[in-house]
Amino acid sequence: MPDHPARVEDVHEIALAMPHVTVYPGTEDKPVYQVGGKSFVFFRNPRPDAVDPETGERYPDVIVFWVPSEADKQALVQDEGLPFFTTPHFNGHSSVLVRASRLDELSRDELAEVIQEAWLCRASKRRAAAWLAEHSPDGLS
Repeated sequence: MPDHPARVEDVHEIALAMPHVTVYPGTEDKPVYQVGGKSFVFFRNPRPDAVDPETGERYPDVIVFWVPSEADKQALVQDEGLPFFTTPHFNGHSSVLVRASRLDELSRDELAEVIQEAWLCRASKRRAAAWLAEHSPDGLS
Protein backbone atom coordinates (compact mmCIF):
# COMPACT_ATOMS: atom_id res chain seq x y z
CA MET A 1 0.00 0.00 0.00
CA PRO A 2 1.43 3.41 -0.91
CA ASP A 3 2.48 5.63 1.95
CA HIS A 4 0.04 8.39 2.91
CA PRO A 5 -0.66 10.55 5.96
CA ALA A 6 -1.69 8.27 8.82
CA ARG A 7 -5.36 7.93 9.76
CA VAL A 8 -7.29 6.28 12.58
CA GLU A 9 -8.31 3.55 10.14
CA ASP A 10 -4.62 2.73 9.70
CA VAL A 11 -4.22 2.20 13.45
CA HIS A 12 -6.92 -0.46 13.36
CA GLU A 13 -5.67 -2.07 10.15
CA ILE A 14 -2.01 -2.25 11.21
CA ALA A 15 -2.75 -3.45 14.74
CA LEU A 16 -5.10 -6.16 13.46
CA ALA A 17 -2.52 -7.30 10.89
CA MET A 18 -0.05 -8.26 13.60
CA PRO A 19 -0.14 -11.96 14.56
CA HIS A 20 -1.97 -13.33 17.61
CA VAL A 21 -3.89 -10.09 18.17
CA THR A 22 -7.09 -10.02 20.13
CA VAL A 23 -9.35 -7.02 20.49
CA TYR A 24 -10.79 -6.20 23.87
CA PRO A 25 -13.84 -4.01 23.36
CA GLY A 26 -12.89 -1.29 25.85
CA THR A 27 -15.53 1.35 26.47
CA GLU A 28 -17.30 3.87 24.25
CA ASP A 29 -16.18 2.07 21.07
CA LYS A 30 -12.53 2.49 22.06
CA PRO A 31 -10.86 -0.85 21.36
CA VAL A 32 -7.82 -2.26 23.13
CA TYR A 33 -5.43 -4.28 20.95
CA GLN A 34 -3.67 -7.06 22.83
CA VAL A 35 -1.13 -9.80 22.19
CA GLY A 36 -0.96 -12.62 24.70
CA GLY A 37 -3.35 -10.73 26.97
CA LYS A 38 -1.09 -7.64 27.04
CA SER A 39 -2.27 -4.34 25.57
CA PHE A 40 -0.02 -2.73 22.98
CA VAL A 41 -2.34 -0.08 21.48
CA PHE A 42 -5.51 1.33 22.95
CA PHE A 43 -7.91 4.19 22.47
CA ARG A 44 -8.24 6.08 25.72
CA ASN A 45 -11.35 7.58 27.23
CA PRO A 46 -11.15 11.33 27.94
CA ARG A 47 -9.21 11.85 31.15
CA PRO A 48 -8.39 14.93 33.27
CA ASP A 49 -4.64 14.56 32.63
CA ALA A 50 -4.90 15.12 28.84
CA VAL A 51 -6.60 18.44 28.18
CA ASP A 52 -6.54 21.25 25.68
CA PRO A 53 -4.32 23.92 27.27
CA GLU A 54 -6.51 26.74 25.92
CA THR A 55 -10.00 25.43 26.73
CA GLY A 56 -9.35 22.92 29.51
CA GLU A 57 -11.50 20.40 27.61
CA ARG A 58 -10.43 16.78 27.88
CA TYR A 59 -9.01 15.34 24.68
CA PRO A 60 -11.57 12.83 23.35
CA ASP A 61 -9.19 11.19 20.87
CA VAL A 62 -6.07 9.95 22.69
CA ILE A 63 -4.38 6.76 21.49
CA VAL A 64 -1.77 5.00 23.64
CA PHE A 65 1.14 3.04 22.13
CA TRP A 66 3.58 0.94 24.16
CA VAL A 67 7.27 1.59 23.53
CA PRO A 68 10.28 -0.61 24.33
CA SER A 69 11.91 1.68 26.89
CA GLU A 70 11.94 5.02 28.66
CA ALA A 71 14.67 6.13 26.22
CA ASP A 72 12.40 5.33 23.26
CA LYS A 73 9.56 7.20 24.95
CA GLN A 74 11.70 10.28 25.54
CA ALA A 75 13.01 10.22 21.96
CA LEU A 76 9.44 10.29 20.63
CA VAL A 77 7.98 12.88 22.99
CA GLN A 78 10.98 15.22 22.79
CA ASP A 79 11.08 15.26 18.97
CA GLU A 80 9.19 18.46 18.16
CA GLY A 81 8.54 17.14 14.64
CA LEU A 82 6.39 14.32 16.01
CA PRO A 83 2.90 14.56 17.55
CA PHE A 84 3.61 12.24 20.52
CA PHE A 85 3.24 13.39 24.09
CA THR A 86 2.91 12.07 27.61
CA THR A 87 1.26 13.18 30.83
CA PRO A 88 2.25 12.83 34.49
CA HIS A 89 -0.22 9.91 34.73
CA PHE A 90 2.14 7.96 32.43
CA ASN A 91 5.37 8.73 34.32
CA GLY A 92 7.29 5.49 34.61
CA HIS A 93 5.06 3.83 32.02
CA SER A 94 6.66 2.74 28.73
CA SER A 95 4.10 4.31 26.43
CA VAL A 96 3.43 7.42 24.41
CA LEU A 97 0.21 9.21 23.58
CA VAL A 98 -0.99 10.81 20.37
CA ARG A 99 -4.23 12.53 19.49
CA ALA A 100 -6.10 10.91 16.61
CA SER A 101 -6.60 14.39 15.20
CA ARG A 102 -2.82 14.68 14.80
CA LEU A 103 -2.12 11.27 13.25
CA ASP A 104 -1.79 12.89 9.83
CA GLU A 105 1.48 14.43 11.05
CA LEU A 106 2.86 10.90 10.67
CA SER A 107 3.05 8.86 7.51
CA ARG A 108 1.34 5.48 7.44
CA ASP A 109 4.80 3.89 7.37
CA GLU A 110 5.89 5.81 10.49
CA LEU A 111 2.68 4.78 12.25
CA ALA A 112 3.25 1.16 11.23
CA GLU A 113 6.72 1.26 12.77
CA VAL A 114 5.33 2.58 16.07
CA ILE A 115 2.58 -0.07 16.17
CA GLN A 116 4.94 -2.89 15.22
CA GLU A 117 7.39 -1.79 17.92
CA ALA A 118 4.50 -1.66 20.40
CA TRP A 119 3.51 -5.22 19.46
CA LEU A 120 7.12 -6.45 19.65
CA CYS A 121 7.67 -5.10 23.15
CA ARG A 122 4.49 -6.72 24.46
CA ALA A 123 4.54 -10.05 22.59
CA SER A 124 6.24 -13.11 24.04
CA LYS A 125 9.89 -13.55 23.11
CA ARG A 126 8.94 -16.55 20.97
CA ARG A 127 6.26 -14.66 19.04
CA ALA A 128 8.46 -11.60 18.62
CA ALA A 129 11.37 -13.72 17.35
CA ALA A 130 9.09 -15.51 14.87
CA TRP A 131 7.73 -12.20 13.56
CA LEU A 132 11.21 -10.69 13.27
CA ALA A 133 12.47 -13.78 11.43
CA GLU A 134 9.84 -13.14 8.75
CA HIS A 135 10.60 -9.42 8.39
CA SER A 136 13.77 -7.56 7.56
CA PRO A 137 15.37 -6.04 10.68
CA ASP A 138 15.27 -2.55 9.20
CA GLY A 139 11.94 -2.87 7.45
CA LEU A 140 9.38 -2.38 10.19
CA SER A 141 6.91 -1.03 7.68
